[in-house]
Amino acid sequence: MEKKFRNLVNIIKKLRAPDGCPWDREQNLYSLKDYVIEEVFEFIDALDRKDINNIKEELGDILLHVLFHSIIAEEEGLFTLNEVIDTISEKLIRRHPHVFGDIKVKSTDEVLINWEKIKAEEKKKGKRSILDDIPAKMPSIQRSYKLQERAKKVGFDWQSSDECMMKVHEEFNELQDAIKTGNLNDIEHEFGDLLFALINLSRFLNVNADEALRKANNRFVDRFKHIENRLAEKGLSPEDATLDELEQLWKEAKKVK
Repeated sequence: MEKKFRNLVNIIKKLRAPDGCPWDREQNLYSLKDYVIEEVFEFIDALDRKDINNIKEELGDILLHVLFHSIIAEEEGLFTLNEVIDTISEKLIRRHPHVFGDIKVKSTDEVLINWEKIKAEEKKKGKRSILDDIPAKMPSIQRSYKLQERAKKVGFDWQSSDECMMKVHEEFNELQDAIKTGNLNDIEHEFGDLLFALINLSRFLNVNADEALRKANNRFVDRFKHIENRLAEKGLSPEDATLDELEQLWKEAKKVK
């Protein structure tokens, strides 16, 4: 495996060389950001589909970006690939004292508690808020969940799902009031508050909000394709059908999808 790893590193370095690929040579540490995000989402999609071959392929694409960024940073004198490997190796050892040290744990919950304590100590230096290290560019649903979980650790949280549900109703009513005013800024504000309250509720219900929405999206795709297929059997497309016909086919799709 070590030989194959070195070979992959050399392939990427060749792509970056003066006689390499013009596109690869033009990239810098920051120009690849959107590609990294895209690859992660493609990996998640492969996991959802349990497509083992595609999972393998997407893991390779993610590894490519880890190496690509590390090699670019090394070229610019910022850090080396060895430093990246050393950093994660040290972190894994440091955050698993129950494996590499003398700490004893009896459950997964205790492992997670220790992990968070160690992580909190690591992050204290230079941090002004307990929320500072939650990435601003994290997908909004996931960031919302992280923010709420972090606030929970200092006791700033609802006590029950009933309280969360009351907050959802409150925010929904405020959204309705904003809609009546027609002020787009107010509508956006209250819509955001409603989403935030729903994610709070999801935590208390032990529902992964991002996963729930992803599955809802997939159901929509399956059901809409059902509509398209049923219409195609008649030589029609969705544009040819009336709203009533589309609604009837949607209800039909819900029974099988």
